[in-house]
Amino acid sequence: MKEEYDFSHAERGKFHRRGATLVAPVHLDDDVIHALSQEAGRQGVSLSDLANRLLKRDLDEMQRTG
Repeated sequence: MKEEYDFSHAERGKFHRRGATLVAPVHLDDDVIHALSQEAGRQGVSLSDLANRLLKRDLDEMQRTG
């Protein structure tokens, strides 16, 4: 790192977007990613689509059995 930075031309709030939402990363275990990737390949869908479908199914089940 530099000892000193020049912020004389900085612009406050340049990247701020009102109402923007933060999408938090989800970290999966290596074995889970591997199994999901293989199954997504077999089904011909993306890893994200498969993971979302499975999670939504589980969330529905949790709400029913609440």
